[in-house]
Amino acid sequence: MPEEQEETLFEAPPMGEQERMVEAVLFASVEPVSVKELEARMPHGSDPAEALVHLKKRYEGRGVHLVRVGDAWAMRTAGDLGFLMQKETVETRKLSRAAIETLAIVAYHQPVTRAEIEEIRGVSVSRGTIDQLIEMEWIRFGRRRMTPGRPVTFVVTQGFLDHFGLENARDLPGLKELRAAGLLDNRPPPGADALHDDDDEDESPEGQNELFED
Repeated sequence: MPEEQEETLFEAPPMGEQERMVEAVLFASVEPVSVKELEARMPHGSDPAEALVHLKKRYEGRGVHLVRVGDAWAMRTAGDLGFLMQKETVETRKLSRAAIETLAIVAYHQPVTRAEIEEIRGVSVSRGTIDQLIEMEWIRFGRRRMTPGRPVTFVVTQGFLDHFGLENARDLPGLKELRAAGLLDNRPPPGADALHDDDDEDESPEGQNELFED
């Protein structure tokens, strides 16, 4: 009998109540919240991962959606209602051309070293450009390469994914979309002479595999 009473002390709340808890945490949080963080906040025995599945379904078709951002979750305004927020959004900072090019290279080639960024751009990258992107929390330091000098690598952050509404970096536009929009030079990047416009049949369905390092 005492054992049964002890078990009830750790009984998880009903799933409906767990959904309410997850909903409350996500609404109150400015940043996306991971499942691990939810588990730490919720009562013992709770299953926030399952609660997120039910919550995501419940918000389908509503003005606010539950979206995944990297390894975390957040409540975001439905994409088709974004125009309602335009008057409240103020762009206070613009990136230089060098910063935009550097950010794009990191996003498509991560993890990438500074030397590799300079090789792709064809010009040196100032420390100020890297510092600006790190300060904006759009890129961060990755693992060091196991090569002479052990150079540090750069990767995009969860904040970058959240800002552009991406689940992960592989959701970025592929080669075909970038070329069609006139945002990608038809010339192959340095060291990639085999990549030509007439090789479209060799591209993956997403058109991105050649842009990433494993």
